[in-house]
Amino acid sequence: MRYLAEGLRLPTNGLDYTILAIYFVVVLGIGFAARASVKTSLDFFLSGRSLPAWVTGLAFVAANLGATEILGMAANGAQYGVYTVHWYWIGAIPAMVFLGLVMMPFYYGSKVRSVPEFLLHRFGPSSHLLSSVIFAVSSVLIAGVNLYAMAIVLEALLGWPEWVAIVVAGFFVLAYITIGGLSSAIYNEVLQFFVILAALIPLTIVGLKRVGGWSGLTDSLTGSHGGAFLSAWEGTGVGSPNPLGANWLTIVLGLGFVMSFGYWTTNFAEVQRALSAKNLSAAKRTPLIAAFPKIFIPMVVIVPGLIALVMEPTLGKAGSGLQYNDAIPVLMRDLLPNGVLGIAVTGLLAAFMAGMAANVSSFNTVFTNDIWGAYLRKDREDAYYLKTGRVVTAVGVLIGMGTAFIASSFSNIMNYLQTLFSFFNVPLFVVFIIGMFWKRTTPAAGFWGLLSGTVAAMVNYFWLYKGGIVDIPSDQGANFVSSIVAFVVGALVMVVVSYVTRPKPAEKLAGLVYGTRSPDMDELPAEGDDAWYRRPALLGWGAIILAAICYVPFSF
Repeated sequence: MRYLAEGLRLPTNGLDYTILAIYFVVVLGIGFAARASVKTSLDFFLSGRSLPAWVTGLAFVAANLGATEILGMAANGAQYGVYTVHWYWIGAIPAMVFLGLVMMPFYYGSKVRSVPEFLLHRFGPSSHLLSSVIFAVSSVLIAGVNLYAMAIVLEALLGWPEWVAIVVAGFFVLAYITIGGLSSAIYNEVLQFFVILAALIPLTIVGLKRVGGWSGLTDSLTGSHGGAFLSAWEGTGVGSPNPLGANWLTIVLGLGFVMSFGYWTTNFAEVQRALSAKNLSAAKRTPLIAAFPKIFIPMVVIVPGLIALVMEPTLGKAGSGLQYNDAIPVLMRDLLPNGVLGIAVTGLLAAFMAGMAANVSSFNTVFTNDIWGAYLRKDREDAYYLKTGRVVTAVGVLIGMGTAFIASSFSNIMNYLQTLFSFFNVPLFVVFIIGMFWKRTTPAAGFWGLLSGTVAAMVNYFWLYKGGIVDIPSDQGANFVSSIVAFVVGALVMVVVSYVTRPKPAEKLAGLVYGTRSPDMDELPAEGDDAWYRRPALLGWGAIILAAICYVPFSF
């Protein structure tokens, strides 16, 4: 199934291709510049834990702002309307704040190199190996989504054959990560963040002008889709129908708590950016700094989806040839002149590369350290693991190419990604949250809780929902329910198993369970980091309050 309609070919010229070529040269240049700092495996996998908070913070949000996010959330905006803001203001910000204030001291203070390695210290080898395998599989699946979606976009917009787009994009991601390691990926993500904004902001401004400003946009959508389409909460009562196919309970619990916290607090593709920070204070501030741009991303992602729906009323309708995923490309085709069009195409390309690079760099870290180095080739010299990491990067890109086509069965790519998150991230979150806050949780409980939660989510989705046994109005609604099922089943199994098996001795839980501390968790902020405006609590609560305020215009 094609993501984009064949009629979306863009009128690109030499200027647009020049902009693309300059971007590719800069990307590789950053990779070669970062190579000089890669001396050890820690440099390659975690940038030597040396990066400032503003760099890791922007990389944190850019790693999430892949083109699947841009195309998918614009598609959600066109399909579901303003309900889509829930993915940001309740489905991201609280979890990002929780990660920064509560969980980063445990991650960074324990000096782990990955999220699965934390489970090794807390529970033991069985949970560690299972979580490592699950995360490695999910990483290459999500990397494949980015690569496949980008190939389809370039084929439809620029006329590049699909295989050419896959090879070109895969080569550049492979090159700059293999050359410069995580530092190269992170500095490129900072660049990509600004390139993405340079693409989306003009698109939004010109689009609003074309439809008569915000008032013209809302008048058109109210007339065609009703007032609830522009409300965040109207029609979300239990039993009330709405385009999202969810109610306030599944939104708050399924998306706002289970899926959101499962993704943001345990997804190593994000947490890896914070672990590369230069000290504990910078690590805590990484997701908090990222929260502020995340609050305003809907203005340049969801709003274009709404604009596209006004300009192309047949978007997503059967027989029209245009799917909801076509929202951003439709605007690019109809609104942007050459030059600006080149920047927009480059922005999309940058977004795809950021999303893929985040997953490939986290895959090579987990596979090399948590699977290969921990169980298959132990106690080798550091240079061996550095070389292995580079080889595994190439393997990850190649596997990503192979897994890309699994996404083709989903007409809305965000549905596919949310399905993966409910399968893999939510069960991991259950194990983390219970193990981190309950000393009695045993090693056996960690393993069986993770396994049962993963299986429960898959059973709910494939057997109960896809099998037609349970009537759920939409894929997104099914994902919310799968997340809740995974959390409840995993939690119950962990509690039962904990009471019938032996816990770890209390002295081995220092710095791994809330209420216990390790010496690194008491680290004082570096000079300058103790300024009042850099205090993590102020940043965190400021982000939550700002997100709540953003709901006000869309709640009445």
